[in-house]
Amino acid sequence: MKKAQLPLQTLDLIAGFMVWVILSSLLPFISHDIYIPDDMLALVTAVPVILGSVLRIPFGYYANLLGARAVFLASFIALLFPVFFLSEATTYIDLLIGGVFLGFGGAIFSVGVTSLPKYYPKERHGFVNGVYGFGNMGTAVTTYLAPVLAVRFGWQIAVKFYLGLLLAMIALNFFLGDRSEPKVKTPIVQQIKQVWKDEKLWFFSLFYFVTFGAFVALTVFLPNFLVSTYGIDGVTAGVLTSAFIVVAACVRVLGGWLSDRLNCWRLLAGVFAGMAAGALVLAAMPGLELFMAGVYIISIACGIGNGVVFKLVPTYFIGQAGPVNGIVSMMGGLGGFFPPLVLAAFLRATGSCSLGFVAFAGSVLVCLAAAAWLGRSESRKHRGASAE
Repeated sequence: MKKAQLPLQTLDLIAGFMVWVILSSLLPFISHDIYIPDDMLALVTAVPVILGSVLRIPFGYYANLLGARAVFLASFIALLFPVFFLSEATTYIDLLIGGVFLGFGGAIFSVGVTSLPKYYPKERHGFVNGVYGFGNMGTAVTTYLAPVLAVRFGWQIAVKFYLGLLLAMIALNFFLGDRSEPKVKTPIVQQIKQVWKDEKLWFFSLFYFVTFGAFVALTVFLPNFLVSTYGIDGVTAGVLTSAFIVVAACVRVLGGWLSDRLNCWRLLAGVFAGMAAGALVLAAMPGLELFMAGVYIISIACGIGNGVVFKLVPTYFIGQAGPVNGIVSMMGGLGGFFPPLVLAAFLRATGSCSLGFVAFAGSVLVCLAAAAWLGRSESRKHRGASAE
């Protein structure tokens, strides 16, 4: 049963993320049938991120308190409602309401990163969380599969297909989930009090805000942006976005593996340098081929960065892994909420997203400086400890 938890929980994350991005993946099709005001387009794609971010703190806590099996089961049962509701939507208000509750699919991320390290030694935590993070692939599956289903059956039926997926995951977790997972029953307020003054908690949150935030933001932003800016069809936009997600998900495993073996702070510095370079390519608003090259540079950097951050969290926060995982992953989710709105604001104000991408590059360079400073600080601490 214990050996089944890594593949099972990775599959849980894939399924949850598949549901999480239904709206953004199908928006080019939904907008043909449902009028969505221009100033609401970005919000419709971003609202699933809200609940999917905020709930990560209690989900991480309850994963410790009740075990991953109970939290995954409750989440998939809860997702049945918004998925069915969206399949029957007729107004953009319906899309906003249903989209908010799709956030359960994104919130489950903090469950696995809290649960799985209990089953493995510390020196394998980076790789294990990297494998679990491969569940990001779920967003790629939906960005590719949902448009294909929509073309063949209509977007409403495409959404209903996900009800079957959820029922299958409920059954899998009921029978294969670990009922005897070790529990941590320290009150959440007490755990947060123990860590909230630790600067590393907020630096890790900042790093994940940028690395995972960029991943989520581009996942929800690209399909509609590529259709409207470069004039390609919805299925092609889905394929290009799926490739971005696949690269990030696969490289996340590599990032976890590398973080078990190399200096994490240097890895992060390289990650942010790569992200800044990719963002500046996007800011130039070149042709489609070069634009997507910049997107894939960011994808590789995001994937490695995501893997490194969740090597660092259990390294520095052992007894408070549940709420810390929740806080850091919440900030990552919120990092995906704001960029589409900011880019849309720049688009309305200037007619281009170029300055929005420049602003993103600037935020990445701040993270680069912070990672370099933390790396030097940790190095001095180790040298001091060795001298003693």
